[in-house]
Amino acid sequence: MSRTTPPRPLDVEALFPELAAHRGTTTRLHPRPGRPGTADSSVGGPLLWPADEPWPVCTEPHSRTHGLRPADIHQRQQILASAWAREPNPGPTDEERRLLERLGREHRLDAAAESGPLPLIGLAQLYRRDIPDLPAGPGDCDLLQVFWCPFDAHGPTGYGMLLDLRWRRSSEVADVMTAPPRPQVVGYEGYVPEPCVLHPEQVTTYPFAGLLPEDLRARIDAWEGALEERAGQSSDGDDATGVAYQYDLSIPPGWRVGGFASWHATDPHPMNCRACSTPMRLLLTVDSSEWDGGSGSWKPQEEPDLPLFRAARPTEVTVGRSGELNVFACPEEPGHPHRWCVQ
Repeated sequence: MSRTTPPRPLDVEALFPELAAHRGTTTRLHPRPGRPGTADSSVGGPLLWPADEPWPVCTEPHSRTHGLRPADIHQRQQILASAWAREPNPGPTDEERRLLERLGREHRLDAAAESGPLPLIGLAQLYRRDIPDLPAGPGDCDLLQVFWCPFDAHGPTGYGMLLDLRWRRSSEVADVMTAPPRPQVVGYEGYVPEPCVLHPEQVTTYPFAGLLPEDLRARIDAWEGALEERAGQSSDGDDATGVAYQYDLSIPPGWRVGGFASWHATDPHPMNCRACSTPMRLLLTVDSSEWDGGSGSWKPQEEPDLPLFRAARPTEVTVGRSGELNVFACPEEPGHPHRWCVQ
């Protein structure tokens, strides 16, 4: 079933015609639980990985012997999903609660597991044929595969994220690896995605307000202020009073490819290519939720009755403190190293 973003509550270009010059597109991925195959674009699904090519690993020295088992995480999510969908009495039974408690216990591996490479988790794979806003990779590669380390233990702070993005030509893969290595334990359950099929949809998007010309940004701020004031003085249920540029009219929430990054957690800062200094473009956004109470207007038309919270986290991925990960690519040379930030 396709997923369709509802029309925006207001025509933002009718209010601010200058925005037409800044209009762009992004592809909402709309991940939903399913059983994708290696030939499918997916989150958390099996990857089209050559059987004779080494699986990506983390070689940075950090603790990796204490955490949750990925299989236990998947089982917990399945129990919870079934329990909350149960009618007429949703929620786990006493027996399920005891099982959930056991599955949520951390495990410690022996000291031998501390050394050696740590298999990365295959987070997603995206085929260009499926996703309008996915650019070509180096050498006109048509498949992007995304991996990450399941521990927050990288970078200068020792608490950063490690990503590994690989481009390839899907037609060149003959024998596919059927049983890739997996980490025995992970440091954070939010790094373990549930298998999801994608329902790509290209939609219109506009830049983060802080990156618009100053005079236009000031007019948008004044307009939003007037709406807030009217909302405080009125009780007539005017839908327009609850509309905000950031949450309803510019950048959609959820997993998406291309478009504009949101800088709602920090001030905008340049993301220039470290190899050639070219300003980079947003490649992929990995989001902790597809919508929330502040962005519920983005819920697809086909799913009006989905519970707001449970259904908004189909991948079970959590970035930081329920934020989003923005990955940037060099537009001049796709083979240059990617950069990323968490918002």
